[in-house]
Amino acid sequence: MRLGIWEAWMGALLYCAFAFGTQLITSAPQSIVTVFDFTNCYAVPPIVQPCERVAYKAGALNALLNGYCGLLLILVGIWLVWELWTAVAPKPITDDFLKLLDDSFGHNWRSLRAWPWARMAWAYGFTIVGVGLTVAMSRAISASIAPSTKAPAVHVETSQRFRTLH
Repeated sequence: MRLGIWEAWMGALLYCAFAFGTQLITSAPQSIVTVFDFTNCYAVPPIVQPCERVAYKAGALNALLNGYCGLLLILVGIWLVWELWTAVAPKPITDDFLKLLDDSFGHNWRSLRAWPWARMAWAYGFTIVGVGLTVAMSRAISASIAPSTKAPAVHVETSQRFRTLH
């Protein structure tokens, strides 16, 4: 029971790390602000063409730091996946004969039947449940907070008068 709750919590943290990390990386270019100056472009001719309109750019360091923090959050998510994998590691074999048998026949990674499916299920089964619950909760919260996308109906009253010209 404790393992399932812990893995569900780790799944929630995993989703948050990946979601916020990718959001920071994708929104990093929006931090760059370009200020345009059009005063010299509409001067009395002759004007040097092309007219330089960019006064300055700001926010490049902010974009770099957003991307860096996003990358760190994705690395934290990868670290959490690794921690989940090592948390369900089997106990080491201490008997010499059993260790020899395991070294000889235990690790055939080319055969799908030799893969540690049970370990993968224990490591990531409840984690996927935690990720799913966190995704559902974040979607429900964003749907309740977001304004309705339906545009309000506009009612315009018009009138037109006709009269005869004499």
